[in-house]
Amino acid sequence: MLEISGIRKHYRKKQVLQDVSFQVKPGACVGIVGGNGSGKTTLLSILAGAIKPDAGTVRYLGTDVTRSQKFYSSEIAYVPQENPIMEELSVKDNLKLWYKDFKKVENSSSVEEPYVILGLQSVLSLPAGKLSGGMKKRLSIACALSNHGSILILDEPGAALDLVCKEEIRNYLIRYQNQGGMIVLTSHEMEELSLCSQMYALRQGRLEAISTELSAKDLMACLI
Repeated sequence: MLEISGIRKHYRKKQVLQDVSFQVKPGACVGIVGGNGSGKTTLLSILAGAIKPDAGTVRYLGTDVTRSQKFYSSEIAYVPQENPIMEELSVKDNLKLWYKDFKKVENSSSVEEPYVILGLQSVLSLPAGKLSGGMKKRLSIACALSNHGSILILDEPGAALDLVCKEEIRNYLIRYQNQGGMIVLTSHEMEELSLCSQMYALRQGRLEAISTELSAKDLMACLI
């Protein structure tokens, strides 16, 4: 279980996060909605260990990992909104940067590897920069999950993607959940949010639980 308690973060005089607390259980997907500048990306960056909070704790399996990432980093797969891939390199070379021994993984022909499930085998030799937006996002997810982490953190995974790519990524997330993985995502996409077993609105730095059954109109009201 992932437990977030009393997280606070400020930049200069602006309090971005105020006493943010929630839990994520194995197999659960937590969705966080909020307007631009509400602090969603800051919160995800804290969960991923990319930045440290001013106060509060992040606990994984009961261990406080807020300050020490050594144990926690192997369990985290973080996919920011901007694809963190090297576009001048091939898909295969991008995967090599993330996998400890990609040659061994490739030779094993494991159908359970994220890059295989996400349909990247047929494009391994292509330059990453030549991929469609949807394939780039799949590559980003596969790279992040090279550690087979149990916690997948996604910042607007379906943004600017076509419907087919969104559905394929959504299907992968369902599979990941069914295998006991924990997901925390930010999104404005109703199809992605339909995966969520818990949803929260982030407004003025505070997290408020909202229904997972909200209509698109009700969801928009949460963003104001």
